[in-house]
Amino acid sequence: VSTVTPVSVFAESEETFKIGVIGPMTGDYAQYGNGVYNAAKIAADEINAAGGINGYQVEFKFQDDEADAEKSVNAYNALRDWGAQIIDGSTTSGACIAVTDKTKEDNMFQITPSGSAVECVQYDNNFRVCFSNPNQGLASAQYIGENGLAEKIAVIYDSSDVYSSGIYEKFAKEAENQPFEIVAAEAFTADNKTDFSVQLQKAKDAGADMVFLPIYYQESALILTQAAAMGYAPKWFSCDGMDGILGGVDNFDVSLTEGVMLLTPFAADATDDLTQSFVTKYKEKYGDTPNQFAADSYDAIYVIKAAIEKSGVTPDMSVSDICDGMKAAMTEITVDGLTGSGMTWTADGEANKAPKAVVIENGAYKAM
Repeated sequence: VSTVTPVSVFAESEETFKIGVIGPMTGDYAQYGNGVYNAAKIAADEINAAGGINGYQVEFKFQDDEADAEKSVNAYNALRDWGAQIIDGSTTSGACIAVTDKTKEDNMFQITPSGSAVECVQYDNNFRVCFSNPNQGLASAQYIGENGLAEKIAVIYDSSDVYSSGIYEKFAKEAENQPFEIVAAEAFTADNKTDFSVQLQKAKDAGADMVFLPIYYQESALILTQAAAMGYAPKWFSCDGMDGILGGVDNFDVSLTEGVMLLTPFAADATDDLTQSFVTKYKEKYGDTPNQFAADSYDAIYVIKAAIEKSGVTPDMSVSDICDGMKAAMTEITVDGLTGSGMTWTADGEANKAPKAVVIENGAYKAM
């Protein structure tokens, strides 16, 4: 498991809040983890430059888990040995679920920027910044229906993945309340995710004018490529797993993404001061436009800051005492972040914020 050097700006006191961050820096989902790491570093640098949290500096260390559950647990153990007191992660759902058992045992505060499976917040020490899978499915169906985006929808989803199947199940249920019809629901699995010709042909034959893709960007790129090859050009709608398709797939014709819509809480072209400041810093530092995973991670660090400030915990306290203070504070704080204004949290770990959507135009995300 690879590591990234701890990042800190030390005050005269050697006491710091140690935040461990976990995500994929290598492998198929590296675009997610790199965004999470980069944004966490920006947030930590900002906080330290502004005097820290209640006068204490922030130090963080990143561990690569390759989006693998076993490697994510190994990453957590390495961070625990380093002295981590708080966890920002894991980035992907399956890895995050595995780590929650460990943080529960240690009673360590854990907030995932983007782990959206229900089980990612199964314990009282677990919180998240993103929407849960069911909430993404619900919000997607409502957004499509309320905006009259389609009449006949086909769904292509990964039945072997908790992220994809969780979104699909809630989407299908909410579709019964919306003015559109699901005319095809075609599944694939992790063992069969390279040829989507059968699923696409069924969607086309059913007359679907939109295809909903609650899947990750690698498979989405293949589907868009294969649909174009067969002359099928429906509208496309997806969720946050699609984020990464513009720069994360080798040898992919990104012009095929023109008009693709996705439910995501962040648009880099938003005109508010916080977004523009963050995007400018990110581009200057990393030469790239931040994605939603980066925005979630940036917000996660500031949520941690708000919970520490509200609870009054200090770095010399035990991991368990820090956790008890922070989890009590989570239901009392309000955070204005990149992914939502006036964000609040319930005791079961869920974030309350308004859903947003973006559309890809000329190779960039545009707020809808």
